[in-house]
Amino acid sequence: MSDDESWARETLREVALEGIRERRRSRRWRIFLRLVLLSLIAVAVFSSLRTALPIGEGAGTGPHTAVVQVNGPILAGQPANAERIIQGLERAFEADNARGVMLQINSPGGSPVASSRIYQAINRLSAAHPDKPVHAVAGDVMASGAYYIAAAADDIHVNGASIIGSIGVINRGFGFADAIERLGIERRVYAAGDEKSGLDPFMPPDDDQVAAMQRMLDDIHVQFIEAVRAGRGDRLNGEPDNLFSGRAWTGGEGIELGLADARGSPETVAREVIGAPQRVDYTPRRGLFDRALERFGSAAATTWLRLQDPLMMR
Repeated sequence: MSDDESWARETLREVALEGIRERRRSRRWRIFLRLVLLSLIAVAVFSSLRTALPIGEGAGTGPHTAVVQVNGPILAGQPANAERIIQGLERAFEADNARGVMLQINSPGGSPVASSRIYQAINRLSAAHPDKPVHAVAGDVMASGAYYIAAAADDIHVNGASIIGSIGVINRGFGFADAIERLGIERRVYAAGDEKSGLDPFMPPDDDQVAAMQRMLDDIHVQFIEAVRAGRGDRLNGEPDNLFSGRAWTGGEGIELGLADARGSPETVAREVIGAPQRVDYTPRRGLFDRALERFGSAAATTWLRLQDPLMMR
């Protein structure tokens, strides 16, 4: 066989193999898109169904523990925004057959203002419904603004591995003044008000502006500390400089320091502490579109990973 014939055969072989590979890639994409479509349909159908706890409707519900969930950052536009949590609390306290209210918390914190609003709402509703105890139950995390909320509860229950506390306030940022100078970039800012452009990350820090920011953080920190002291009272038994330093603690450490009362889970607190094993979730439902997008994103990412590596997650 001549070199030309060998080259021609090899070329035809490569062309054929490339065609096969292309068909396989095309088939994978078709499978992926079909799975995405099926996932979207499944989300639309089942997202209206509560997978964990029944939805509180008030009438017709027997003795139960009224649950309000605080999941994720406590921020406007997030599931744990103040309006949504307060609405859930109002529904929970007003439920005729609720034997108690459980705050089921798994959050790293968030806005001081939102946390304070929820804290005040719990105090207001507790005063209006003294027959309904309030128990906060920590998940993985109940820190910073989430602990601020929990401090309003009658008792705080934790897992030994929960992360709680972090009684402090923080404002993070970056400084790029040297970087833009090295890059030859000229910063141009036009403002009315001497301190309107204070703490500009592209300008060297000004001592007076830094001091003003620190005063703001200290003031908010004092409010946080006062809320914790009001909620926990004589149960706090650690040194103030340590308790309120912004440090986080495990659930077991928190019990020793008086930041928490006992170990417990949502199931045990409902059954053994409140005395109503049935739990009914009064957290307002999120919009169908928001829930669909969240679940669709998770399902699509998992499907794509499976297609990339068929051995993954088996």
